[in-house]
This record gives sequence, C-alpha cells and structure tokens, in this order.
Amino acid sequence: MLLKDKISIVTGGARGIGKAIALKLAQEGSNIAFCDVNAETLASAEKEIRATGRDVLSAKVDVTLFEEAKSFVQKTLDKFGKINILINNAGITRDGLLVRMGEADWDAVLNVNLKGTFNFTKATAKVMMKERGGKIVNIASIIGLIGNAGQANYAASKGGVIAFTKSIAKELAARNINVNAIAPGFIETQMTQKLTEDVKSAIMKQVPLGRWGTGEDVANIALFLVGDASSYITGQVIQVDGGMVT
Repeated sequence: MLLKDKISIVTGGARGIGKAIALKLAQEGSNIAFCDVNAETLASAEKEIRATGRDVLSAKVDVTLFEEAKSFVQKTLDKFGKINILINNAGITRDGLLVRMGEADWDAVLNVNLKGTFNFTKATAKVMMKERGGKIVNIASIIGLIGNAGQANYAASKGGVIAFTKSIAKELAARNINVNAIAPGFIETQMTQKLTEDVKSAIMKQVPLGRWGTGEDVANIALFLVGDASSYITGQVIQVDGGMVT
C-alpha cells in the first residue's frame, strides 16, 4: 500500500490511460477523485475503482473551463480534506493536415490538452502549496517531442504540456511539490483502436520492443512518480514508448 491514505485527482479518468492510472493508485491505497466529460463511462469506471476498496468521487467536468476545474477541486477537498496527487490526463485528438485543419479542431485540442492541464494545475497547486507538498503528473506524448504529420495541433498541445511541466516544476519545488510528465508512445486505447491495420503495422515497425503499450505500462510509471521513491525527481519527462524515440 504505497499510497495509503493519499488523495488523488485524475482527469479523464473514466477510460483508457486515465482509468488505468486511477485503478493503479487505488490498488496502492489512494482514495480517488476522478472526472471525465463522458458521463456514460463515469458510473462503470467508478464501480471498478470502488471494487479496490477505496472511496471514490466522480463527476462530469469540462477541463477547459477553469470554474469547473476549481469546483471539482473544492468538492474533492470537501469530501476528503486534502489533495496529495494530481494526474492531468484528459486529452483528445482532431487529426488532419495543416492546410485542411479547421480552426475549431486546433482550438479544441489545445483547449483540452493544454488549457485543461493549466486549469487543474492552477486549482490544485494552491491546495498543495498550503499543505507544503504534493505530486503532479502530466500525461504528454512522444508526439510532443518529435512531431507527427497530420497532428500539428496534438503535437503543439503535448509539446506545450512538456514545457509547462518544466516551468511549473521550478515554480513549485520550494513548496516540496514534484511536477513531472509521462510521454507515452503508441498505447492500446479507444483512440488507437480506430487506426487501420496498415497504419498499425507501420507503427509497429518503429517500436523496437515490437508491441503496443498498455494503460498498465503508463500507470506503473505514474505510480512511481507519485510515490516516495521519486522524491528527488522533478521537471522530467519519462518516455513509455517501447524504445520508439531514443
């Protein structure tokens, strides 16, 4: 029980990587407050997390709206009395070549992936600063490191998350708050299930380990970064990509 009595917030926690992380933290003793914009998946995810024996708070939240982020953070405080861990995971894609990309697709991806991270970090950091300690993990992507044709908006948002992580790590270090990022490669999620077999085959040729990553692979690193073993690590980006980017 590495996280006994800890309180964790996970955004985009109803499915995919977010749910895998929420479950992992719960299995290690943390109570979980998680949110998602998809109300349909909240109930089933809450049931899975409660099965670990932990207490849970869930709500539909639009991470692009600061007041909704602030409200959910306050609800978490009202229920649990503290916040130790924040996982900024909520993210979307709206792929397309630059010359065909609509302004709405650019704005949507930047708002969820980057502004959503800003909103929850700002709302939560004030709590952690008062408590003089905390762990923040932002889910970025290897695409934010290397770029990808047809994903200019996604690459910009995740590159922004990485730069944001490094800056906030320096701001909050004096209050004993660690801020790190994880850059997953190609992970088996509902997003990647939409890819064609030809695209999947081409991707696998770029991965030395020769397999797709799983939510569990990312969750294991998240657990390390929010635990005591990572107390001297901050401002870092850890790639979970099967050796794709070296």
